[in-house]
Amino acid sequence: MNTLRIWAVALVLGGCGDGEADRPPVSRLPHGDSSVSASTTEIVLEHQGRQLMTLPVSALLLGTVDSWQETASYDPYPIFAESAGNAVPAGLAWHAGRKLRVVEANDSRIELAVQHEGGLRSRLTLEPGPADTFNTLLVPDDSDAVVVFLGIGADVDAEEGLYGIGEVFDDVNHRGKLRAMQLELSDLESGYNEAHVPVPLVVGTRGWGMFVENPYPASFDLAQTTATRVQAVFGTADASSTGLRTHLLAAPHALDVTKRYYAVSGQPRLPGPWALGPWVWRDENDDQAQVEADLDTMRDLNLPTTAYWIDRPYATAVNTFDFAPAQFPDSDAMLAKMKSLGFRTALWHTPYLDEADAATEALRSEATTKGYYPPKNGLLFNKWGKPIDLTNPDAKAWWQSLIDKYVSRGVAGFKLDYAEDVVPNAFGATTGWEFSDGSTDRTMHSQFQRFYHETYAELLQDEDNFLICRGGTYGDQKNVSVVWPGDLDASFALHGELLKDDAGKSYKAVGGLPASIIAGLSLGPSGYPFYGADTGGYRHSPPDKEVFIRWFEQTALSSVMQIGTSSNDVAWEPTPKNGFDAEVLELYRRYTLLHLRLMPYLWTYAKRLSVDGRPLQRALGLAHPELGQHPNFDYLLGDHLLVAPVVKRGDRQRELTVPEGDYLSWWDTGLISGPGPATVDAPLDRLPLYLKAGGIVPLLRPSIETLSPTDDPQRVDSFATDVGLLYVRVAPGPESDFEVYDGTRLTQVTNAKTTDIGVDGGSVFSKGFVVELLLDAAPGTVEIDGKAAQKVDAGAVAGTESSFAFVNDPRPMVRVHLSAAAKTLRVTAS
Repeated sequence: MNTLRIWAVALVLGGCGDGEADRPPVSRLPHGDSSVSASTTEIVLEHQGRQLMTLPVSALLLGTVDSWQETASYDPYPIFAESAGNAVPAGLAWHAGRKLRVVEANDSRIELAVQHEGGLRSRLTLEPGPADTFNTLLVPDDSDAVVVFLGIGADVDAEEGLYGIGEVFDDVNHRGKLRAMQLELSDLESGYNEAHVPVPLVVGTRGWGMFVENPYPASFDLAQTTATRVQAVFGTADASSTGLRTHLLAAPHALDVTKRYYAVSGQPRLPGPWALGPWVWRDENDDQAQVEADLDTMRDLNLPTTAYWIDRPYATAVNTFDFAPAQFPDSDAMLAKMKSLGFRTALWHTPYLDEADAATEALRSEATTKGYYPPKNGLLFNKWGKPIDLTNPDAKAWWQSLIDKYVSRGVAGFKLDYAEDVVPNAFGATTGWEFSDGSTDRTMHSQFQRFYHETYAELLQDEDNFLICRGGTYGDQKNVSVVWPGDLDASFALHGELLKDDAGKSYKAVGGLPASIIAGLSLGPSGYPFYGADTGGYRHSPPDKEVFIRWFEQTALSSVMQIGTSSNDVAWEPTPKNGFDAEVLELYRRYTLLHLRLMPYLWTYAKRLSVDGRPLQRALGLAHPELGQHPNFDYLLGDHLLVAPVVKRGDRQRELTVPEGDYLSWWDTGLISGPGPATVDAPLDRLPLYLKAGGIVPLLRPSIETLSPTDDPQRVDSFATDVGLLYVRVAPGPESDFEVYDGTRLTQVTNAKTTDIGVDGGSVFSKGFVVELLLDAAPGTVEIDGKAAQKVDAGAVAGTESSFAFVNDPRPMVRVHLSAAAKTLRVTAS
């Protein structure tokens, strides 16, 4: 019988009493609107009297071995995945819990004695945490047994979806999957499993969460072995005696679980608001002339962009904290030009000093002399050498003083790459890392990322910057403002799809646009609400025309739109390989503008994260579990926009799942209704996008080019120079309201033929409004504060207060200009 089978059997074994007198069979600990109740066989989590899930005694696991091996990794994932080349520890045995006994129960604590198979024992304590959360700690009792694994699990509804777990590329619903919480060897083209941002948080669509706060290697069986069981196992090794801490999270809706997670692990870091506009970069910038030419071209062609980051190489070497004089002869002038034209500046960075370049010799000598490198290095997976040991406070302060050479010159963001050298397992053995704080690769496989990101985040304290990072872990959302997924394929490839490259060589794809969408939808409920893939892809670049168009259509309707490829493709540079043309450029302009105009809508949801914690991008099965479906590519952006990206080459129609209610096309008079499936047209120039009936979407003016400050307002239309009128697109429907981040209040109610809209400006948007009410025919009457509005030509509305026009732009709507003093708008259908 193989190891996985032994473990599965252990999970379902029950047990009899141990002869000790039982305490009362059920003890209950209420907290907020929730409670946990403990009996002899299980712990039940409830919210407002509704049972969410249970922790069965059989899911409390102790894993023992014959003897402690210092060099063994005790990584559980390869054991359960039965990975080739990974040795199972000698004498490995799993001891499922058999019975619970209440030792202590009061208003603030329940302590349980756990009897396990094989005569082993442990203690499990339950205590209230922040509102509607409960902290648990499983600690093995002292014994002669060598405990190196600890596990906890939940029995769940057999039909519910399972979300969270961090960044994945294959499915938004993890049901039936075995997930690793660390990088592992894989047959993907990258050589590893792409677990860059694993988060040990499971979210059930009934409204519960299970967050295991532990940095050791782990495996999550998400109803793979048993349809009703989620089982987490951590290789706690020589730290097993400190126990396994888990947080149980209860909420009225699955979308609210992340709020409970933030209360336990920390609020997410917001990027600067300007980061919600499009960013552009090249993989390998040629020189200063190329950068400045890009800046001028984007402004000359009216391509909305708020930031430009310079990828390597730009310094004399990695890292010399300068700009190479031969490549960037007047970097001050370049940085000044960026600011003048309304671009924020960002740089690619890593935590290494290039050991092959003499230019870093002085810095390397200082790092060596002062002990700024790790005491022991393991395997290295980068081109430049050992990382700086950022667990050392002195090394961290030194590195920050070097980074500040860029920050003090106006660099507002960093793309933090690599720093994934620390892995916990090499064919069953540890990889030999030791750090100045005493930690090893057993924990630093995840925690080094936190130290890395924190080093930069502490220098960027105001709300006017960003860090875009490749890796992360639980709690690191306090430092990381945006995640990007690393090197995806410049194609429509699915994750794990077997393909051939141009030379005919087979490879197993990391994944392209479909993988990117899934990654963003997985990160949101896992605590990382801002996600931006390389629009167009990276591996096997360049993207062709269709891939590029479909990709930027999708990222325009996402939290972050950053654009760049490994072959340095930009929309205004057609090549024989990428096939870009005038159509690509025009569509690129249209969708980057749409993304930039959505800033007040997106920033409102960003600011709401501290209140409700709900992801900006919401997988449809998470947002609407009542549908009983979990599509990978249908999602909501905020509450009101339904997005259905096209992810297959040649598709010009798209079937999507529609929640209950009516949804109006953003582009034409199309209407779809749910609940249920719908098939819609999806020509190459159009991403299926729908506004929910009653939905309200605030937008910036159509001429906007940037959110960043500019020194040349005559050339660049910047939000920082002039906030301007707030455009508000409204779909008539059930009574609704929307409060913009600055306090602007918008309301809507439609009865029979009349739609009433209320407006009340806030602290930022105080110059007036242009309301766009989606109607298929010209209105009968339009009244502002009870007085008839003036009918004008479509082009005159924005410049004429108390005016309206019926337009097709691109779909039929009535457009009405309300002054800052106006409060009500009534539109009556003809």
